[in-house]
Amino acid sequence: MATYHHIQVPAQGHPITMGSNHTLNVPDYPIIPFIEGDGTGRDIWKACVRVLDASVEKAYGNKRKIAWMEVFAGEKATKIYGEHSWLPQETVEAFRTFLVGIKGPLTTPIGGGIRSLNVALRQDLDLYVCLRPVKYYAGTPSPVKRPEAVDMVIFRENTEDIYAGIEWAAGTPDAHRILEFLHAENPNLFGKIRFGTEHAVAEWNHNAKLAAAGESWLQVGVGIKPVSKLGSERLIRSAIQYALVNKRKSVTIVHKGNIMKFTEGAFRDWSYALAEREFPDQCYTWSQWERTKKLAGEEIANAEQKAALAQGKILIKDAIADIALQQVLTRPEEFDVIATLNLNGDYLSDALAAQVGGIGIAPGGNLNYVSGHAIFEATHGTAPKYADLDKVNPGSMILSGEMMLRHLGWDKAADFVNKGLAGAITSRRVTYDFARQMDNATEIHCSEFGSNIIDHM
Repeated sequence: MATYHHIQVPAQGHPITMGSNHTLNVPDYPIIPFIEGDGTGRDIWKACVRVLDASVEKAYGNKRKIAWMEVFAGEKATKIYGEHSWLPQETVEAFRTFLVGIKGPLTTPIGGGIRSLNVALRQDLDLYVCLRPVKYYAGTPSPVKRPEAVDMVIFRENTEDIYAGIEWAAGTPDAHRILEFLHAENPNLFGKIRFGTEHAVAEWNHNAKLAAAGESWLQVGVGIKPVSKLGSERLIRSAIQYALVNKRKSVTIVHKGNIMKFTEGAFRDWSYALAEREFPDQCYTWSQWERTKKLAGEEIANAEQKAALAQGKILIKDAIADIALQQVLTRPEEFDVIATLNLNGDYLSDALAAQVGGIGIAPGGNLNYVSGHAIFEATHGTAPKYADLDKVNPGSMILSGEMMLRHLGWDKAADFVNKGLAGAITSRRVTYDFARQMDNATEIHCSEFGSNIIDHM
């Protein structure tokens, strides 16, 4: 076992390991690293850990128990490790060693070149799937008429796209070199960059002397959007496997390939190709439908699809991102599992969360299905103005813990969490965010809401 400077490994408990067949070996007393989080994280973690422990005890008595191990990131880490240690290396190594963990919301200081701590953890551990299940709990206040129609699972690619952080500030020498390369290699593409004049190439030539003198006349920020075949394939593979295991009916590839043909469009094409190559007996794709339509006509293509679905095959289809954002609102029953790139997934996740009660109860997990690494997390921010007031809704972190229990194979405990939360909401004894939107509700503290969930298990 590794030696840590500030992390105390529980004496009672054993690490989770990964089996050769890509399944977790979970002991009865697994060691689970946790980060309580900044701001409101301190309150919601206290409620969350009580709920998770109660669910495990109710499900398994004393036969199973989580051995919690605190690790540090964010503001608390800077107080322990030093002012610049927002994400200590031993925290990353602890998650790497013990495979499965959970965390609260974290602060990332603005400026200074410090990466988002959430993004850093995902990239350092190659947690390529951001998993966001979205479903409605009866009685939860919602801005839509039929929130119960929402029951989707989003597979968001977690490591590529513009979130890779490959960008250069406007006016810097690095940004200038990138633009200069583009200008030299492909003036037509360079001409598509607009920065206040009618013709970018003419502006570049006119200001060449200023640029050579080192003046920052060209104020254009530049970013690169990488989308790889490997990254796309492992995401869609995970989404299809999830759909098969959980008996879902469809996987929708959400993309903006009509505009970004070689990134988002490639993601769509690679996804269809993998589905047909690796899951030919379990899936039917719209790509197949298009080919049959071209060869034999639409009627034959429709009959082929109908027969495939009647055999229990999963339908693999696609939707343009902006249309998908409309249709998850107007026709939610047509979506089941969604596979998409990083930015689209960010928008979709929060938009869908709003339909079922907001990000206050929206869970999330970051996973690598090959290595076994997973970190489950509250999906909202730190809300520092509410910190230590015992006020906010702990539902997001509690439901992320429910996801974690299910990931461990402890479904019985996870079911008790769901039952408890549903009962607590129905009782109308809820935190302020729900109470202000519900009739005849009683507002209670974060800690009391945790107790209410336990009472309804």
